[in-house]
This record gives sequence, C-alpha cells and structure tokens, in this order.
Amino acid sequence: MTSSDAQQQVASRWTARHDVIVIGGGHNGLVCAALLAKSGRKVLVLEAASEFGGGARTEELAPGFRVSSVAHLLNRLHPDVVKELDLEKHGLKFAPADAVPSVSLSAKDGPLTLTGAYGEGLVGASSAEAAAWKDLRAQLFRYAGILKPFLSRRPPDLRGKMSITETLALGQTVLALKKLGKEDMRDFLRVILMNVADLLDEQLTDNRLKGLLAFDAVLGSHLGPRSPTSLLGLYYRFAGEIGGAPGSQLVPKGGMGSVVAAIADAASKAGVVLRTDAPIIKILVENGRATGVVLENGEEIAATTVVSAADPSTTFLDLVGPRELDTGFVRKISNIRNHGDAAKLHLALDRLPEFAGVDAVGLKGRLVIAPSTDHVERAFNPSKYGEFSAEPVLEITLPSLADPSLAPDGACVLSAVVQYAPYRLREGWESGKPKFLKAIMGALEKHSPGIGKTVRHAELLTPADIEARYRMPGGHWHHGELQADQMLMSRPAFGAEGYSTPIDGLYLCGAGSHPGGGVSGAPGLNAARRIIAMERQS
Repeated sequence: MTSSDAQQQVASRWTARHDVIVIGGGHNGLVCAALLAKSGRKVLVLEAASEFGGGARTEELAPGFRVSSVAHLLNRLHPDVVKELDLEKHGLKFAPADAVPSVSLSAKDGPLTLTGAYGEGLVGASSAEAAAWKDLRAQLFRYAGILKPFLSRRPPDLRGKMSITETLALGQTVLALKKLGKEDMRDFLRVILMNVADLLDEQLTDNRLKGLLAFDAVLGSHLGPRSPTSLLGLYYRFAGEIGGAPGSQLVPKGGMGSVVAAIADAASKAGVVLRTDAPIIKILVENGRATGVVLENGEEIAATTVVSAADPSTTFLDLVGPRELDTGFVRKISNIRNHGDAAKLHLALDRLPEFAGVDAVGLKGRLVIAPSTDHVERAFNPSKYGEFSAEPVLEITLPSLADPSLAPDGACVLSAVVQYAPYRLREGWESGKPKFLKAIMGALEKHSPGIGKTVRHAELLTPADIEARYRMPGGHWHHGELQADQMLMSRPAFGAEGYSTPIDGLYLCGAGSHPGGGVSGAPGLNAARRIIAMERQS
C-alpha cells in the first residue's frame, strides 16, 4: 500500500469536520447546540436513541395513550433560554395563568391546596395556618433569591482569577444579603443547611402542608425530611420560574416532549445538524485535546470542540477513559453519588379517577400523597437498607386533562413520581417490582377507591429501568445527587466545575454539571456561554 493509499484510507474513516459536536440530544444538549449555532458555529448533535429528549420525551404508553417519560412537570425553564431561542415562535406556549395547584391528599383530614405560583393562596387550612404559611413562603422566596444568581450562571472560578462578571455577581450576592437586614441575615445563615422538618415544625402546624413541603424538598434525592441540608431542595425549587412567575409549575400541552420539540426546532432553524440512532463509544483525545468522536458503527467525526450532555461518569470514565485523566480526578468522578431513589409510574385508565374532596381544578394540578413529615420520613427509612416502603409517597398528575389528545375519548393518563425506590433493591427488582407496584396501587386506592379496576395498562420504571432506557447511570435524573457537597463549585467535581474539563476542547452541558437537573436548560445555556467566552480569549 502506498502512502497515498494509506492517507485515503484514514481520510475515508472521517466524515465532514464540524466546529462542535454535542453528545446527547436531551434538552440541555439541544439548548447548547442551538446557542452555539446562533453564534456562527457549525454544530452537530449526536443522539444515541431514535428520538430526542432523553427523560423529557413524550412516549406511547399503550395504543392511544401518550405520557411524559420521566419529567412530567415544567417548573424551572430558564427565561434566557426562552428568550434567546425565541421558543414561543417554535411552538412553546405557556403563561403564568397556566400554573397548576398542588394538592396534599389526606384520607383523614381531606385535601389541602396550594394555588397560584406555589402557594400564593392556601385552601383547606385554618386562617392561622394560612397566615403562618404566608410568612414562611415569603421568607423562603427571599432566601431562594439570594441563591438564585448562583443557580442561574456559571459558578465562580475559585482556581484562578475571576472575571469581572463573576466578581460583580458575588458582590450582588453580598449586597442582597446585606439588604435582608441583620435579623433576616442571621436567620438565613442559621437555616440554609438545616433539615426541612425542623424548619417546618418551627413555623407550621398542619401536617398536610408540612408533608407536602417535606416531599418537595426531598423529591428526586436520597434524603429524608430529617436529613441534614434537606431544606436546600426547597430553595432549589423556589429559585426556578416559568413565564416570569417564580415557583410556578405547569403540565405542558403535548407532554414534556412538546418543550423538547420547540428547542429542537430552534436548533434546526439555527443550522444545527441533528442525528439520532448515533451512539458514541469514544471521545478522541490527542495530546490532551478532544479532536472528535467515534460512533458505535465505527464512524469517526472530527471537531474542534466536543460538548457532552451525557452524565459525567459516562463522559469521563467510558468515553474519554481513565488513561487520559489524572488519577485524582478519576477518583472524584468515580465517587459521584448517582444512585436514583425515585421511580416513575404510568397508568392508562378507562376513565378519569376521582379523588375524595378534589374538584375539577385540583385534578388538573399535582396531587401529592405525603400526609405528614413523619410519613415521608418513614417512607425514606427502608431505602437506606435497600428496601421500599409499604406506604410510598407520590406526586401524581393527570396530563390528559391539560391535553385530551394524550388519551382516547373518556379515558385518562396518570403519571406519577414515586419515592422511595432504591436503585439497588436488596431482593432485586425482578421479584421486587410487582410487590412495589402493589404497594403503590394500595396507596392510590386509599385516596381514589376503585382506581385499580380502571387500569388498562401499567408501566413502572424503577431507577434501574430509567438507567437502561434513558442512559442515565444509576437512574438519577440529576445525573448525581443534588446535595451540598455536589453543588456549585463541586459539581460534578473540582476540576470540571465550570463546564470546562481537564481535556482541552471538551466541555460538559448536562444535568451532572451546575446547577443540576430539571428541565431548565441552564446547564446548556451556561455551557454555550462558557465555550464562546473561552474561544474569544484564545
């Protein structure tokens, strides 16, 4: 073989070069790709599955029934994502008026309802409790406002010289703390790392309200209400907003897939090349710099920049490989806690279920079975030992009420997040899943008698199922626990905390990077901004 033949053989392995390759077509990957394309770069998105969206897809559950895959509520889409991608022109429609209520179900005391943008109104409680909740809600939103700037932009660079923007952001945070006043500032520092149960016991008396807040604080994490730092979960929730209304949440028409479709359309119109069924097996690295990727079919694609929306463990340990990384960094990535503790239940029902005391407006919201803080804590305890609770806690939505096209006429779709479902069940999920489903249906029957008889089809996704179907190691929708030691500058690990990584030209933009999961688009937005800023400096 001549040298010319050899060069042609090597060249034939490569497709056309792109400026940027984005690994993963979840919403964060698409946001990052769209913004980079709008900045003038030639961008390619490679998605392993047959459709985009990851855990935010809308999928067929049974003939005529469609349901959101993992995420089923929109409560923190970054306003800059909506604005910069002009998502409303690409089919995304929502308004603060669409905010859904949160209903705390109690077989003993009847339902309690938070209305508006997470509890602007409180229905079903005493006037004294309503006043106490008004004060606590205002306090939580004030404190979340202090943390919000940290959750909406790249974390400060503590390893080098901070930019003017980062310095100003820290200065604004200090100023915001000062504006709280001495009493509020002392209280903020006192409660920021508290467990949520203690704070609720200090200020509230209604078990239904406390149970709902405790559930929301620990949703999606391996924490109970009495676990240290569990209050951070509420701050994270309250820092989000939809349509300019902090704390709002809604069930999007068309399911969560409609949000992804709008982002994908924006990306396509910006010039992004979108490919599905393109699993990647390797990120190519030469002399410490990412140069492209290798697909499962052997195809090699070159790029100046590679951006991974995959979880950090997959990105570094599988796609890059430990040989290209420092031993200490590999150890940090290997120690990321990413075992999910939440399952997802989908039911195709013959008819709309009835929940005692819940009116038509309440049924369009989120129904939470967490009647007290102690109930949530008792549900959490077995998961510490690889078991599930006989009385699980649930967040239930009936999305076909918001969009009748998701179910046949007269029928209904039920979608529920179920805590707690340990990733590694002691008895194994093969034998444990039917028992867990029976426990979940038992909890539903207490509040909606006869619902089991209306089930046409049921699907229960354990963390192990979520891992397999959506390529999320551990089945964790945040790609890693969202706790104090895995947030901000420590997310996903020191050395890769600001979307840049130890590999030149390789960046992160997924839920495993700051500020974490949820359908916010913030990791993708911040990563794109970081890449643009870095390339301007070079």
